[in-house]
Order: sequence, then structure tokens, then C-alpha cells
Amino acid sequence: MTAKSAIFQKEKWVIPLQLGVTFLFFAIIEIAIELKWLNEYVLSRPSKIFFAFHRIIVEESILSYTAVTFMEVLGASLGLIFIAIPFGILLAQKKVLWQAWGDWVSALAAAPIVLLYPLFLVVFGRSPMTIIVIAFLTGFSPVVIKTVEGITNVRQVLKDVGRSFNLSAYQQFKLITLPAALPAIFLGLRLGLIYAMITVVAVEYLIDLGGLGNIVGELAERYDLPATYAAMCFVVGVSILFFAFLERLEKWLT
Repeated sequence: MTAKSAIFQKEKWVIPLQLGVTFLFFAIIEIAIELKWLNEYVLSRPSKIFFAFHRIIVEESILSYTAVTFMEVLGASLGLIFIAIPFGILLAQKKVLWQAWGDWVSALAAAPIVLLYPLFLVVFGRSPMTIIVIAFLTGFSPVVIKTVEGITNVRQVLKDVGRSFNLSAYQQFKLITLPAALPAIFLGLRLGLIYAMITVVAVEYLIDLGGLGNIVGELAERYDLPATYAAMCFVVGVSILFFAFLERLEKWLT
């Protein structure tokens, strides 16, 4: 068996192993609650959470909430693609601008922007635009920083090849610099989109508006523990699918 076939043979067992570990984890929780080791009024039984999925889909219309969250994430994503990436390219091309603004961009990455949601509510009102803007700002720094890194770290030998063919500055950027920087740019975009989705759900929960974060808050206020945990698991599942989609998209585009 070659090394390549061994790798693929190992990959076939990844998903069953993950499912088995997950089932074992929930089984341990179920047993612990049955034996009174865990308080059922704090942590709901996994069996009740499982049957609550049908209820939150049919009665609570969680899929419609998912559509709202998706549209808000899409709005933030468009901002990252058409604003953050070009801004990063501009900073990479003009070193003076990067020296002037680079520290501010890095500081924005460490800033707790979510805590400023009352300010955004005043500016944009209690609307989806508030959620989109906060999510965009959260993902802005990773996209800009990785875009700058990707463009500035293009190997010199590639640039020399472009000069040997007498390429113009535009051709050099289009045919050499940008393709070489795409892996770093997509990495930054993936990070930015992940941060943006987390922020969307968090702000929806905070301001009680929007999609998945909103329904989790509503169910928690009713103290419907099985449905609350089912909604939380649903959010985690959507996040995992979103992350897998971004990985597939990155591989396809590159």
C-alpha cells in the first residue's frame, strides 16, 4: 500500500470516528443526568434535545431565522470582498499608507467591537444594518492584514520573471502578484467570514433582532431547555457547514 493510499484509507475512518465520539459524549451526559450527577434543570437530556429538533424546525421555523442570518452574513461578506480586500491591496502597494495605517488595522483586530453595539444602534437604528456593519468591522482586520502579507511576500524571482517579459505594472500585478498572493488572501477572507458569522449570531442575541441568535434568546427566555440546546446545536451545525463550504470554495477558486 502506497503512502497516498494509506492517507485516503485513514480519511475514510475520520467521519465514523467523529460520529462515534460524539454519540459516546452524549451517552455519558444522558447517563450522568439519569444518575443525578448532573442537574437536569441546568443541562437538558440529549434525548430530549434530539426530539426538540423537530419542534424548533416545524413550530419555531428556525429555517427562516437561518435565512435571516445568512443574508446578514452575506452582507458582511460582500463588504469584506469589495472593501477590505481592495483596501489591503492599496496598503500593500503604497508602503507609506501601510506605515501610517497598519498599526490602526492591527489594533482594530484586538478591539472588542461587539461591545460598541449601543453606538451602532444609535447610528443605524435597530435594524439588520447594525448587525452587518459590526460583523464587517470584526472581519475587516484579518482580511486586510493577510492581503497585505500575501502581496508583499510574493517571491522576488516571480517579479523578476515579469520584468524579463517587459510586463507593465498592471500586467505584473494581474498575472504574477495577485495569483501568487491568492492563498494568503483567501486565508484572510476565510478568517474574516468566520469572525463575521460569530459576530452576527452574537449581536442578534444581544439586541434580540435577526436570526439564529434571536431564536436562541427567545427560547432561553421561555426556559425551554431542550429547545434552547437544540437551537444552540443547530447554530453549531450551521457554523460547521459554513466553515466546510469556505474550505471547498477556497480549494475550487485556487
